[in-house]
Amino acid sequence: MFVIRTFAWLICVVYSTIPLFWMMIHPRPHFWRARSRSPYRILVPVWVAVWIALGIATMHWRSVMVYSADWTWLPAALLFLLGIWLYSRAGLHFSWGQLGGMPEVVANHREQRLVTTGIRARVRHPVYLGHLCEMFAWSIGTGLIVCWALTGFAMITGAVMIRMEDAELEKRFGDKYVDYRQRVGAILPKF
Repeated sequence: MFVIRTFAWLICVVYSTIPLFWMMIHPRPHFWRARSRSPYRILVPVWVAVWIALGIATMHWRSVMVYSADWTWLPAALLFLLGIWLYSRAGLHFSWGQLGGMPEVVANHREQRLVTTGIRARVRHPVYLGHLCEMFAWSIGTGLIVCWALTGFAMITGAVMIRMEDAELEKRFGDKYVDYRQRVGAILPKF
């Protein structure tokens, strides 16, 4: 179990920093697009440094459990499957370049298109929902306080990041995006 708990903690460290990665991009896409070389040469090492810093900051709590019960892996397994399903659906109408943020950081990127079909007809940010499902799965399954705290951190920073991304997409796509945002929920579907 020690290996599983350690793995869960490390996965949650990485997942919880995904909003921070995008928060480096969305407030200043023109800055990144103006670079002659790939902005990922700066962004990825900074992101990895954030993993390391957060890992060091949370390592003392990596084995502190709120609870320990084998049955918690059943709902965790369902959340893992839901997360994988969301990732698979999110990738259907998006290229790897779009999933990796190329339109945000590369000037005149050829894939400057708003996708509102498939899973994105139900939720605007299915990949982020998938991330949350995976983090909740690890949190529920392990009962680790650090996983729960990192999931909470990801939810808070994710909400800020989604607002930044929505503002950037509105600048890029205008009224078409505003209409889409009003019709479709960010993380949870509107009924």
